Amino acid sequence: MNANKKKGRIIGVLFLLNFITGILVYQVLQGPILFGDTFLTDAAANENQLIISTLLGVFMGVNAIVIAIILLPIFKKHNFTLAFLYLAFCILYFIVVCIDNTSVLSMLELSKEYVKNGGTNAANYEIMETLFFKRHWWTHYFSLLISSLPVFVLYYTFYTSKLIPRILSGFGILAATLLFVEIALSLFGHGLGMNMLLPIGLIQLILPIWLLIKGLKSQAEVEKPVTV
Repeated sequence: MNANKKKGRIIGVLFLLNFITGILVYQVLQGPILFGDTFLTDAAANENQLIISTLLGVFMGVNAIVIAIILLPIFKKHNFTLAFLYLAFCILYFIVVCIDNTSVLSMLELSKEYVKNGGTNAANYEIMETLFFKRHWWTHYFSLLISSLPVFVLYYTFYTSKLIPRILSGFGILAATLLFVEIALSLFGHGLGMNMLLPIGLIQLILPIWLLIKGLKSQAEVEKPVTV
């Protein structure tokens, strides 16, 4: 087995871990609580769940950097600039995830204070509830916006290097672009709909499965001339 195939399968496992963890964090552990109408009481009742979700979020950010480091020597052979740009965007993604997690913990602390005080000064807490909710909305959507950058560079580098089939990398480029457009429009209150995010979810599942089965093409396979 060549080195690229072996590394590709390792990366496939890491990508799959991030895919599963992302669903667990945002769709199961955080979303129903923090984006519901009663987070002021629900967050405190699910303290451990939210703390675990933030730790998993940090894991996702670290995992993204690990993937970029593994890919760095492979990508450098094809495009030095894109290799380091991908690493830089993964580090940036880790930073914004940490900021988003700080917002989550702030909402948890507000909920705990509200419950501890038995719901007194409800009017003041309702104002803070709105402010904390809005702050988390902004940090979460900015983290989603930033997440599209390393994904775009990843698939663009795959496309130019031919390390995976171009039909996959091309679809990945399209999916990352749709993600960026949808989140950017949502920040201005003009989102087109969650269906715009379906392609990114699909390719982020297909890619690790492909890598687990096929790995990355070797240098010889990439440079192999096309026969007619």
